[in-house]
Amino acid sequence: MQALYLISVWLHILAATVWIGGLFFIVLVVVPWLKRGHAGSMDAGAFLQETGARFRYVGWICFAVIAMTGTFNLSIRGVRWSELVSVAWWTGPFGGALAIKLLLFALVLAVSFVHDFRVGPRATEAMRLDPRAPDTTALRKRASLLGRLNGLLALALVALGVVLVRGWPW
Repeated sequence: MQALYLISVWLHILAATVWIGGLFFIVLVVVPWLKRGHAGSMDAGAFLQETGARFRYVGWICFAVIAMTGTFNLSIRGVRWSELVSVAWWTGPFGGALAIKLLLFALVLAVSFVHDFRVGPRATEAMRLDPRAPDTTALRKRASLLGRLNGLLALALVALGVVLVRGWPW
C-alpha cells in the first residue's frame, strides 16, 4: 500500500505542477508577450485561442487527477468518512487546513469554468474579430483578472498542501 500511496502523492504533485506551471506560463509569458505586440504577423487572437483550448484540456485532466489522488491520499492518511461529518474534526488543525484547501479548490474550479468556457473563448474570439474594440479590451481584462485570481489561489493551495503534511507554522 505504501508504494501505491507514494505513486498517488507523486501524481497529485505532478498534476498540480503541470496545471500551475501552465497557468503561470500563460499569465506571465504568453499574454504579456502578445499584449506588447511581439506576435508580428501572427493572429494573436487565434494563437491565444489555440493555446487556451489546448491548456484547457490539460488543465481539466489535472483537476480530475488532483481530485482523485487527493481523495485517495486522505484515505491512506487515515481520514474516514465518519470524521468528515464531525464538526470537531473540521475545527482541528488538519481539518481546518483541509476545509480551506477544499474551499479554495472549489473556487478554482468555478473560476476556471467561467474563464475556460465563458469569458476566455469570448475574449479570444473578440480579439480575432476586432482587437481594438472596447468590448474586446473589457473581455481581455476580465479574462486576465480571472487568470491572475487562479494564480493566487494556486499559490494558496500549494501552501495549504504543505500545511496538511507539515502542520501550521504556529
